[in-house]
Amino acid sequence: MTTPHKTWFITGVSTGLGLEIAKVALAAGHAVAGTVRKAGQIAEFEALAPGHAHGFQMDVAIPEQIAATAPRVIEKLGHVDYVVNNAGFGLIGALEEVSDEQIRYQLEVNVFGAINVMRAFLPHLRSRRAGHIINMSSIAGVSANPAVGLYNTTKFALEGISEALSKETAGLGIKVTIIEPGPFRTEFLGRSLHIGTPIDDYRETTGAIRQRLETSDGKQAGDPVKAAEAILKLVTLENPPLRLAMGNSAVDIIRTKLQNQLAELAEHEAWARSMDFE
Repeated sequence: MTTPHKTWFITGVSTGLGLEIAKVALAAGHAVAGTVRKAGQIAEFEALAPGHAHGFQMDVAIPEQIAATAPRVIEKLGHVDYVVNNAGFGLIGALEEVSDEQIRYQLEVNVFGAINVMRAFLPHLRSRRAGHIINMSSIAGVSANPAVGLYNTTKFALEGISEALSKETAGLGIKVTIIEPGPFRTEFLGRSLHIGTPIDDYRETTGAIRQRLETSDGKQAGDPVKAAEAILKLVTLENPPLRLAMGNSAVDIIRTKLQNQLAELAEHEAWARSMDFE
């Protein structure tokens, strides 16, 4: 058996982009430690590449499991080169349509889960003065829309902590990249989607978007394999970007958002500048 080139830790490898990233990394001869939520999924993942694929049962919503898993992963792999925060889900509903429990769980998984994973592996990465943290955000981390406000909240938060972390670790040999995919053909809009309780007053806004999202499952333009291959290329770059959009939709939506924001800033610039002490 040849020695794997690099080592990866990826959360959420049972389906979707996490699984595709793992498959591409394994095909390249790397070693991958991947997390799944059910013990029965471990054998299925490890069968992808015996000796190179290592499954760990871990729920990112449970901090104690993250803290216990990180040292086991490091012991199994010897060291970790790349940490990929992929696990997450979408919550559909206007602010009034989602419950307290749904909001808290959305934040626990998408925000605190990612933060806790980073905190668990940062001491190891610092000790090696090397590593690359890849956080899976979304176009929803740049541009907000009705019906996905809570999902937007989690991705905006992830973008903020990732950008700050990239500056905190710049002198420590640790790179950080935020991935901003558009719609990709995964199970994100299928069984992974959580939905609030509809209120009739929002039928023209959140209702319309909810219906469009639900009928888009399986028709998304993005190719998950191409996204995974791009991430494998990304980690080979000497100066990787802080943000990497993925897909035509992502590029178009992000560009429009930034252009509109710049135009609004310019429109009110004189007013904004007038508020300092003379």
